[in-house]
Amino acid sequence: MTEDFAVAEPLLAEHAEIERALADPAVHADAGRARTLGRRYAELNRVVGAYRGWQAARDDAEAAAELARDDASFAAELPDLRSALDRAAEHLRRVLVPRDPDDGRDVILEIKAGEGGDESALFAGDLLRMYLRYAERHGWSTQVLEATDTELGGYKDVQVAIKSKGTPQDPGDGVWAHLKYEGGVHRVQRVPVTESQGRIHTSAAGVLVFPEVDDPGEVEIDTNDLRIDVYRSSGPGGQSVNTTDSAVRITHLPTGIVVSMQNEKSQLQNKEQAMRVLRARLLAAQQEEAAAAAADIRRSQIRTVDRSERIRTYNFPENRIADHRTGYKAYNLDHVLAGELDPVVQSAIDADEAARLAAAGDA
Repeated sequence: MTEDFAVAEPLLAEHAEIERALADPAVHADAGRARTLGRRYAELNRVVGAYRGWQAARDDAEAAAELARDDASFAAELPDLRSALDRAAEHLRRVLVPRDPDDGRDVILEIKAGEGGDESALFAGDLLRMYLRYAERHGWSTQVLEATDTELGGYKDVQVAIKSKGTPQDPGDGVWAHLKYEGGVHRVQRVPVTESQGRIHTSAAGVLVFPEVDDPGEVEIDTNDLRIDVYRSSGPGGQSVNTTDSAVRITHLPTGIVVSMQNEKSQLQNKEQAMRVLRARLLAAQQEEAAAAAADIRRSQIRTVDRSERIRTYNFPENRIADHRTGYKAYNLDHVLAGELDPVVQSAIDADEAARLAAAGDA
């Protein structure tokens, strides 16, 4: 007796419906909706492929079993065919485990200097370069949206948009699928450039990661809920770098979320970038609220919403990188900071998948 996997049937129907929608030119007139549908279609492709593979393996095994009743030569094939069916069924079971629906999204990543003054700001700059190089290795595009730098070359605060080129064929290849695990406190241990006695200091920087909103309609924002202030942009030390009020600060009154932008020379451009970040933050807040309210939703054991959690230590004297959530440790910190972050990220992906499979088994 083989499983029938009836749970897959609604997903197959949804896949067919989205396929019909994507064939309609009118859908592509709305780029945001088309991208949202494309992302869901790519996610369902995995289910369809696994389901068809299981069907083919089941049909082969059943046909061989029937033929073996009349011809003993077919009986010799049965063990291999049944093993192939077991593998196909296991693959389909794994694919059917609910995954993060945002995996195929792009992200907005923010790095904030924490305790440690100038050293923390310099470390924030190191993290920014690490993520930019990591993105380059994956063929993703990057855009620094806003940056408050320091005189020593670090950053008090920097926001960067990281985008894939087109909709990933597999959502697991998406930017959010990889970078969602980076949120939290990153700790550095090294001798600061300002330290004359050669003593090792510990400081930290915080990283926030938000899935980017493709379609503005996903997050409804009432203009009456916004307070928009304009002011003159400033550089390191607070000196004015613009003679016009081009900087924009948007406050979302119901949530208290504040977004400021001054990188662009145009007030309109700064406002557009601020709204882009505000939508991402509101989407993340809505998702966290929904997850907290739904008792049957199990949070990932790896991607935490506790932004104060210390997730990783970068030890320069030992050239060591250590992830405190997964137990990953390696002595190639220089390579990691050069963008070779894949093994560290993969340890989080593997641990998260194991937790989801365990949760599905307990359900």
